Amino acid sequence: MVVSTRLNGAQPRCVEVISLGETTVRFAGDSGDGMQLAGTQMTTTSAIFGNDVSTLPDFPAEIRAPAGTLAGVSGFQLHFGSHRLRTPGDRVNALVAMNPAALSANLSDLEPGGVLIVNEDAFTKMDLSRAGYSADPLENRSLDGYQLFRVPMGKLTAEACKDTGLTGRAVGRCKNFFALGLVYWLYDRPLAPTLRWIEQKFGSKPVVADANIKTLKAGYHFGETTELFTVRYEVAPAKVPPGKYRRVSGNEALAIGLITAAQRAGKPLFYGSYPITPASDILHFLAKHKNFDVRTFQAEDEIAAMTATIGAAFAGAFAVTGTSGPGMALKSEAIGLAVMTELPMVIVNVQRAGPSTGLPTKTEQADLLQAIWGRNGENPVCVLAAATPADCFDMAIEAFRIAIGFMTPVVLLADGYLANGAEPWRIPDMDSLPRLDVKHPGPVEGFKPYQRNDKLVRPWALPGTPGLEHRVGGLESRDITGEVCYEPENHEHMCRIRRRKIDNIAEAIPPLEINGDDSGELLVIGWGSTYGAITSAVERCRKKGMSVSSAHLRYLDPMQKNVGDVLRRFCRVLVPELNLGQLAYRLRAEYLVDATGFHKIQGKPFTISEIEAEIAKRLNK
Repeated sequence: MVVSTRLNGAQPRCVEVISLGETTVRFAGDSGDGMQLAGTQMTTTSAIFGNDVSTLPDFPAEIRAPAGTLAGVSGFQLHFGSHRLRTPGDRVNALVAMNPAALSANLSDLEPGGVLIVNEDAFTKMDLSRAGYSADPLENRSLDGYQLFRVPMGKLTAEACKDTGLTGRAVGRCKNFFALGLVYWLYDRPLAPTLRWIEQKFGSKPVVADANIKTLKAGYHFGETTELFTVRYEVAPAKVPPGKYRRVSGNEALAIGLITAAQRAGKPLFYGSYPITPASDILHFLAKHKNFDVRTFQAEDEIAAMTATIGAAFAGAFAVTGTSGPGMALKSEAIGLAVMTELPMVIVNVQRAGPSTGLPTKTEQADLLQAIWGRNGENPVCVLAAATPADCFDMAIEAFRIAIGFMTPVVLLADGYLANGAEPWRIPDMDSLPRLDVKHPGPVEGFKPYQRNDKLVRPWALPGTPGLEHRVGGLESRDITGEVCYEPENHEHMCRIRRRKIDNIAEAIPPLEINGDDSGELLVIGWGSTYGAITSAVERCRKKGMSVSSAHLRYLDPMQKNVGDVLRRFCRVLVPELNLGQLAYRLRAEYLVDATGFHKIQGKPFTISEIEAEIAKRLNK
């Protein structure tokens, strides 16, 4: 389709409009260039427009890396389309690079022939040198394989802001909105949602609001009037089930799920945490919601956060602690105390690339075996994993259902990709959510703290209840009475009881579902954030006639009762993981099947095409 545009009486020019089913855009610049804000605004606008969206923010690992260097590059990738999306996209279709470092760090991900918009004002000799360029790529024809658009964003932003009263460096901070306005024009996005956001955000600073509004419009009108662009793109709204939707990140969804679980049980929510990337946003979100009887505690260290959570559970609250991999290591001894006392709580681990500090802002799935076995002694807990950002809501509620139903700590695994990534979430009807019934024993004579039911679950007795005086602690206890007991036979008995109680959870969880045929040549099985890439890759391969199905594990310990049966119905089993094979190791040991791994440990999620290629390779296609 070709349309003509006219502005302020100018001669109309013809612009070809290309319809796309989906597209992937990435904003990249220095950590102070506002790329996360630009990407978030485009995500919100696209969601309001009706597109399905999936995002992948990319933060620099160093807090204050030198400006203009590769270490300081910040990016935000947005995949939006007119149909169901499960990943933030494979190859980037359009890249906005605000400086040479952003271009260098991200160019390899841009598809051949893709749209490349650069802020040419930033390509100075000094910035080129900081980014490792010996020659200017805008001049040496090294970018001829792309649709290159050189835009003097700095100068045009200054021109847009000249009558606003904003001066100096503050003007330069507006250029992300110039880039955003230009991309809005390129993809036919409405300005209204971002204009409303600017007015709300900077209502008390009218000069700043005026500058950002003028800059956003300047970017949009630049695309409309310049002779640079002869093509723009449209992506129609997606057809989704009716309902009320909001954009939600994994950390937000998880926090909302925790609040919902406590509200459904009529219990206060306690969240004890030591700030750590990428889990800190859970603490920030919950701290804003005291009106839902949420109590947040920022501890001085991970040990204090864990032990405070144990105290809250002992007192009868819905108790949660959150951390990332290094914090799990520090919490391990106190988790053992929670196992010994058999108190219900949720332990959230938003995994990141390690070991040690590792890549603190990048994603990884390398904490699975730590979650299952990473504590001293026979120390079993239930381990769950969310599959998508929105699924974090459901799994938070499920974690509490199991914790209170079986009087056990539950580890809920997410990762950096889920935590920071976002997608549309259909807000559920509250009546459709499970009600979590909590039963505390009332005053009785002869109360025994470890008197178990048929599931081996002990009662959740509240301190201060007449007749329920009891003692729990880290020393081994005698079953039923809870008295400290060093007898060898009792210790073995208690270890086996605690393990059997966790195994009994398998009776209370749904069976593993298969995407595709119930049997065949190849089963691709994964866990956590690999869900989107695995499911999409398998669907593509099935359309090509390949004998492949997929399954996804949200319950890691115990696993569903039918996992072994599912695995044995396929000739081969492929396990894609963002680690060196931890689930594959577990499946081989547990079910004696020849599960082989497909591993990636680059701080990035799998792309659909990577898994699709591996499936074809395994099937000799």
